[in-house]
Amino acid sequence: MGKIHAAITGIGGYVPDYVLNNEELSRMVDTNDEWIMARVGIKERRILTEEGLGTSYMARKAARQLIEKTGVDIDTIDALIMTTTTPDYKFPSTASIVIGKLGLKNAMGFDFSAACCGFLYTLDVASSMIESGRYKKIIVIAGDKMSSMVDYTDRQTCVLFGDGAAAVLVEGTEDENIGFKDSFLRTNGLGLPYLHMKAGGSVSPPSHFTVDHRLHYLYQEGRTVFRYAVTDMSNDCMEIMKRNGLSTDDVDWIAPHEANLRIIEAVTKRLDVPIEKVLINIEHYGNTSAATIPLALWDYEEKLKKGDKVILTAFGAGFVHGAAYVQWAYDGASVAKK
Repeated sequence: MGKIHAAITGIGGYVPDYVLNNEELSRMVDTNDEWIMARVGIKERRILTEEGLGTSYMARKAARQLIEKTGVDIDTIDALIMTTTTPDYKFPSTASIVIGKLGLKNAMGFDFSAACCGFLYTLDVASSMIESGRYKKIIVIAGDKMSSMVDYTDRQTCVLFGDGAAAVLVEGTEDENIGFKDSFLRTNGLGLPYLHMKAGGSVSPPSHFTVDHRLHYLYQEGRTVFRYAVTDMSNDCMEIMKRNGLSTDDVDWIAPHEANLRIIEAVTKRLDVPIEKVLINIEHYGNTSAATIPLALWDYEEKLKKGDKVILTAFGAGFVHGAAYVQWAYDGASVAKK
């Protein structure tokens, strides 16, 4: 038996029906469509508005579509990894809830936390598990209900975020021309002051004080985050390309974390990659945190061809950042479905 390579063999996605556009946001805070589009390039975002539904709902919707599209026997799934910053509960894990709802009988599951880098990090872990030979099929789900932690009185942050989830099936293959090839992942520990939620954890548990002082919302110093994101994402892409002998001409697609269109444009410019090679859907979904990259792959699936060289890159709270190189495993046009 030859060396086992891990490959994404299918993808499913889900975004809520409710569309929160810039015109509606302008009635909530002091902003307007022109201001938002000029600064971040977002026209609308999807919001999960139904009472009592959380990240697990979107995750299982994405996973069910994935299972339907691939036809995978759910009894053959060995593991389900859920990457999210907005779990349904502190415990149990959101992965365990999704496993129960999907009826997976032979899978172990756990949650993974790496903010907006969640999909990159989790894909790396799942690939290592597959390459070990101990696991045959793993579902990786990235999902966030960012509306649950956004302060809709803060015009700097509320315009950025949306809700959504996407799921991929990771399997082993002996085909050397497809699959997960390499990753360059880093955590620098510098990001706490600039991007965090002040309360709700063990340092500052929920109390009347934390609620009254609105400390359970996402806090971000945008300019600092922007600067770090552009530098790290572009440097990480250059590193992964250098390590694998790739030029910008060799790369078929760049799939960046969709935090801000201006960040994507700046990274693309530093890499000297034509914008036509970049998967971009931020205008319609906003920043869905861990879900942005797989949602872009889902949106562009019909354009992805077997053997395509794809660079994934992301940046998030921590700070966490990195890039990964995969060769796409199948012709998306034959299975793409929304």
